[in-house]
Amino acid sequence: MLPLTIFRNNPELVKNGLLAKGETAGIEALVEMDNRHRAMVTKLNAMRSERNKTSELIAQSKRIGQDAAELIMAMRDLSEQVKTLESESAELHEKISGELEYIPNLPHESVPRGSNAEDNVVVRVWGEKPEFDFKIDNHLDLGAKLDLFDFNRGAKIAGSGFPLYTGQGARLERALINFMLDYHVENYGFTEIFPPFMTNSAASRTTGQLPKFAEDMYRTDIDGLYLIPTAEVPVTNIHRDEIIPEQDLPKFYVAYSACFRREAGSYGKDTRGFLRLHQFNKVELVKFVIPETSYAELEALTKQAEAILKALGLHYRVVELCSADLSFAAAKCYDLEVWSPGEEKWLEVSSCSNFEAFQARRGNIRYRRESDRKVDFVHTLNGSGVATPRLLVALLETYQTEDGTIILPPVLQKYMGKRELK
Repeated sequence: MLPLTIFRNNPELVKNGLLAKGETAGIEALVEMDNRHRAMVTKLNAMRSERNKTSELIAQSKRIGQDAAELIMAMRDLSEQVKTLESESAELHEKISGELEYIPNLPHESVPRGSNAEDNVVVRVWGEKPEFDFKIDNHLDLGAKLDLFDFNRGAKIAGSGFPLYTGQGARLERALINFMLDYHVENYGFTEIFPPFMTNSAASRTTGQLPKFAEDMYRTDIDGLYLIPTAEVPVTNIHRDEIIPEQDLPKFYVAYSACFRREAGSYGKDTRGFLRLHQFNKVELVKFVIPETSYAELEALTKQAEAILKALGLHYRVVELCSADLSFAAAKCYDLEVWSPGEEKWLEVSSCSNFEAFQARRGNIRYRRESDRKVDFVHTLNGSGVATPRLLVALLETYQTEDGTIILPPVLQKYMGKRELK
């Protein structure tokens, strides 16, 4: 969340940042509550000081044998006032904290301002669109011919949006996951994590899913646990309520997880095949860094995610999101989009974001500086490295041949133990 000091010291910066993100709600009520709370704290401190002085006077009176009944009555009355004001102050503080949880992070000054996705900026493009001298199939037709997945039986088991991978399709999915995990560990020094796929509400609050986006999450009512929408949630919470020595930073983690999303706001969007799912697989990259290096780390993180697409030989582009298209918690974000020959459009397979101290403040994730031993919040970053569903779409459609065979990229052949799917 954002610190209260920024609302006190630079309210115009907050207002402009929220407007840039498309947030129209004002902050005046929050500022007014904060002013009232600070006045309460000032009054409480004065009353506590007066109570301490009265207590000393009572002790002095008793020592010299004077009647302290009047002072004792005043002390009791003052104590009741303090107790009442403490309760009111705590209630107001809780209300302020609750309001802060709904306020998004502010966009970084370098983020292009815009009102929707049309204002996103293409930063770079890699490779060329694949060309074919025959009529190509889309991923659904290819999957049916090669018996790679079965959406109908998946729907019978769990409902639409829950794919069932079969045979070579299941093996290819596993190969992609293993390839990406190995690539990030071996080439960039990430530490592999295999996290829980369910988390408590505190973990989801840290990363910004709760309380604002509760309707997008699957919840187990009996246990109060949430199925994770991304491994970002459990991995970021590894260091919740911890102080990390600066010499132990940066920390790079890579994790595979299944991801579960209700997609409550997806009505009317294209949900065919792998384009939009309730359950999917993803390899996630998470970084904990000192604030001074976080934007350099964002650029590095984006290139690390790109390396997967390059290794697979897929045509892709990097898009810098405009302010209004940023997620709730992100200060800056790059999307990676692969070209789908069958769909004839770009498909997002990764988002690489810098959250600055937004998540760290919510999760109380701090570090101790070596220079002066002071404690400050870390900056957290995450990126998909990458999500498999749309990656699979682009992979099958890009490497298809006229007879329906899929020629596997060389980096996958050792994981599959074969050169092609046929």
